[in-house]
Amino acid sequence: MAEHDFRYNLLNPEHTLIECRALTPGRYQVTGNGGSIQSGDTLLVTLKGSRELSMRLLADKVRHLINPRGQWVAVATGPVFGELAIFNWQVNCDSCKTQLDFEFAVDAALGKKAQAPAAEARIKELGWQSKAAKHLCPKCINQEAP
Repeated sequence: MAEHDFRYNLLNPEHTLIECRALTPGRYQVTGNGGSIQSGDTLLVTLKGSRELSMRLLADKVRHLINPRGQWVAVATGPVFGELAIFNWQVNCDSCKTQLDFEFAVDAALGKKAQAPAAEARIKELGWQSKAAKHLCPKCINQEAP
């Protein structure tokens, strides 16, 4: 099956995401234009309210519309969030003092205790390392490697 990238930062007018809304936790309705979407395809979409975060959705059912031409509506499955919260945090490399400004998403229903583990997971995705409350950027990690 194919993967289709509908992140906002691509700004491709022939291949656009019109709407992505949650029907229930883990089920989404996605409306788009272009891309020849089929059942079983993966859709990469930007999280609402984020500059850089995205999620992968698996299209279960796709209905291609006659008018407007090229538009489609899909029902898809994806991450289960009760209420999505996006946070902006900063960390500094403890070796070279490089600063990382990053976003991460967490289910707001899990409360404040879920923020730190979600932030640590996002830092790791971005190539940083965290050990005993110390952070290392990718450059410093590579310098320490034997």
